[in-house]
Amino acid sequence: MDQDTPEEVLAEFKERRLGAWGLLQVTAGTGLAVYAMWAGVLMPGFRRVPLKLQVPYLPASRTQVRNVMTLLKGRSGGIADLGSGDGRIVLEAYRKGFSPAVGYELNPWLVRLAHFHAWRAGHYGKVSYLQKDLWKVSLADCRNVTVFLAPSVLPLLQKKLLAELPEDAIVVAGRFPFPNWTPSKIEGEGVDRAWAYHIQAQRQPDGPWEPTEAGHAS
Repeated sequence: MDQDTPEEVLAEFKERRLGAWGLLQVTAGTGLAVYAMWAGVLMPGFRRVPLKLQVPYLPASRTQVRNVMTLLKGRSGGIADLGSGDGRIVLEAYRKGFSPAVGYELNPWLVRLAHFHAWRAGHYGKVSYLQKDLWKVSLADCRNVTVFLAPSVLPLLQKKLLAELPEDAIVVAGRFPFPNWTPSKIEGEGVDRAWAYHIQAQRQPDGPWEPTEAGHAS
């Protein structure tokens, strides 16, 4: 699940002693990397999605994952990650005791990658990655929701979450906040920041509100 740092990658290269030919192959390969990522990983998931709802794949950092988990501390039950990408949020949530832990991702290649990460971590079959359009998924039974999505889709997602989530649900957004909601708590700084929102509070934004016991755990 963890994303390798540049130092770790460099150390691996040194360990392997690639030599001149190996380094040449690496250099040549990087010229195709960007196109390969787009053609093989990103584009298939975009073909069926309207332009305004397209969200580019950008994996969460270790710090971002940690901040999300911090905001979910004290919660229990199942969790749904909307636009789960390579599955690292779902996998970490399962490690923290959330079950069932489910990721919804439209891109088939990212779903396969998520299954690979789960297998490598020894949790294959214990977490679920479903190739589904998050806009068509019912969230009526979801009490813990995480999202790492682009700002362009968050206003529309607000409406879906308010319409479908149960009263005691919590939503944790990473990287970008919901534009019209007031968070109950914020964790981290800069690009690693995450925001927690209690649905009960968003449904009565003009009155005083304190989290109920149900709002802390599901």
